[in-house]
Amino acid sequence: MSGTFKVNAGIITPKLAESKAFYQNVLDFTVLFENDFFVLLQQPLGTAEISFLLPDHPSQQPLFHPAFAGTGVYLTIEIPDVEQQYARIKSLGIPIHIDLRKEPWGDYHFAIIDPNGVSIDLVTYQSPG
Repeated sequence: MSGTFKVNAGIITPKLAESKAFYQNVLDFTVLFENDFFVLLQQPLGTAEISFLLPDHPSQQPLFHPAFAGTGVYLTIEIPDVEQQYARIKSLGIPIHIDLRKEPWGDYHFAIIDPNGVSIDLVTYQSPG
């Protein structure tokens, strides 16, 4: 492949409303487009998007019918101030699944899980050591 392209991660889920609310209220994403079976959200800096699609929707080809099973997927979201976001997300009552920690390879991060079971690693990268 040549040229510029972007990736939009998509999750097929019956939890359309819950997913939209979570990504808007917890992660500050904004809605770019939505209808009764699909919502596309964008990260605050506009550099990443995620979409959610209802399973078994008649407008979609069979490839896009089965719902996500809830395991084996994670997202990493790089943020400028992990301590500030940790405090904010914790104050919202969102369960923290990996507490704020510094890793020897340079990740300063914590992790939460979205309504679909997607693990989300929120990280500020630092020099290893």
